[in-house]
Amino acid sequence: MTNLTDASDRLAQRLALAVPAALLAGAYISQYGFDLFPCEMCWWQRYPHFAAVGLALLSFAAPPKKLWIALAALAILASGLIGAFHAGVEYGWWRGITGCATTGDAMSLDVIRCDIAPWSFLGISLAGWNALLSIGSAITIWVLLIAKEKRV
Repeated sequence: MTNLTDASDRLAQRLALAVPAALLAGAYISQYGFDLFPCEMCWWQRYPHFAAVGLALLSFAAPPKKLWIALAALAILASGLIGAFHAGVEYGWWRGITGCATTGDAMSLDVIRCDIAPWSFLGISLAGWNALLSIGSAITIWVLLIAKEKRV
């Protein structure tokens, strides 16, 4: 059962690698190509994606493959949940938990603000897009992994 012979398992494996890799690529392109430098909470969203890429790569080499894919999806979900929290801070729904989301005098000039979205598309910030794409992808990966078991 460690081989991924089912098409849905293979698709889940590829999504578990492609989604965090694409989202990280987008983050770095926005950072280095468009000068949208990450705040502290942006970095928090990247770390689980790095873990997801590693876990997804591991699924290509080591059994049990489905376990590594499911764990990669969990890491993707973690990034999405952090993104949802960060988006809420940007939209003013709640307060942030870091110094980059304050306006006090103690804030240094070189801190990138967490509570101001530097860019949005369709009214959704980068953190919001990460939340939507990551949470949706994690759920899709898990559904694909269990799809074969439901047919049996």
